[in-house]
Amino acid sequence: MPKKQSPDIFQTLRKDAFGALEEASDFEAVRKAEAEYLGKAGRLTNILKSLKDLAEQERKEMGSTANALKKEIEEKIRIKKSEFTKTSRHPESRRIDVSIPGKKILRGHLHPISRVLKEVAAIFESMGFEIVEGPEVETEYYNFDALNIPKDHPARDLWDTFWIKPLTSRLLLRTHTSPMEVRYMEKNNPPLRIIAPGRCFRHEATDASHEHTFYQIEGLMVGKNVTLANLKGFLTVFMKRFYGEKVKLRWQPSFFPFVEPGLELLMACSVCEGKGCSVCGGSGWLEVIPCGMTHPEVFKAAGYNPKEWQGFAFGMGLDRIAMMKYKIDDIRLFYSADLRFIKQF
Repeated sequence: MPKKQSPDIFQTLRKDAFGALEEASDFEAVRKAEAEYLGKAGRLTNILKSLKDLAEQERKEMGSTANALKKEIEEKIRIKKSEFTKTSRHPESRRIDVSIPGKKILRGHLHPISRVLKEVAAIFESMGFEIVEGPEVETEYYNFDALNIPKDHPARDLWDTFWIKPLTSRLLLRTHTSPMEVRYMEKNNPPLRIIAPGRCFRHEATDASHEHTFYQIEGLMVGKNVTLANLKGFLTVFMKRFYGEKVKLRWQPSFFPFVEPGLELLMACSVCEGKGCSVCGGSGWLEVIPCGMTHPEVFKAAGYNPKEWQGFAFGMGLDRIAMMKYKIDDIRLFYSADLRFIKQF
């Protein structure tokens, strides 16, 4: 059993504690004295912890004296802190001037691609389209075969593919979001309207209007009486809602294995206002939405009867339409991680 503490110990503690507090010239010195005597490992705290091992009578006597001293020290600390508050000798005690304007809170910025995706999705949702998503790591079957692009077809040269080793697995980073057409039709019955946004990858050289990683939105509409007029009507409405009524559009024929006939929707380049620049290749026009009527072979791959159903499909590059939206002259800026660029949106 520990030896009973002498009453002199409390007198010594009181003298030392009060002396330290009297000499304290700032808040930090007060805190230091407070920790030395009343902290978790403080001198008075250690005495209080040892009381449990004393006999009952001794515990009562020592406890009463120790608690009385604790209250004295606490009061002295309170008085010293109050003095520093009045004299404003510590930064924490400075009073608040409510007339001073507050500091502006910096807010984050949505990436322009995210802004465009939200706006495009909202427009198509208002026209009855459902939003679906698919895998970025795709199989050769869905990326090519099911879209009427056989293994030896020269059209495969249009897509420079990132293959995933080992090649025997025939997995790849999807080159477009078109695989979602067949994936969705396999599990859902027509009629249907969907858009499928997502990131795509192509092993190609980059320039002002091309990137190896980009975002695309695939669109598909299937029904009994879907026609080319429906395709042109929906996309024209979209373009006017997205860019405004004054947007200049042009259609031209094109080839894509998964549609027949195939078209390209072009718009007057907003960067150069149709005069010609590096973005539009000097032509004044930029192809923004390749599209067409869904090929019968694609319907067959999905399990649809092409004699009963027809539809249209389109794929737009979000990066490219964002460039036209905000008059950005280099697609590589989207992935530059330059905050000066991002903060503009």
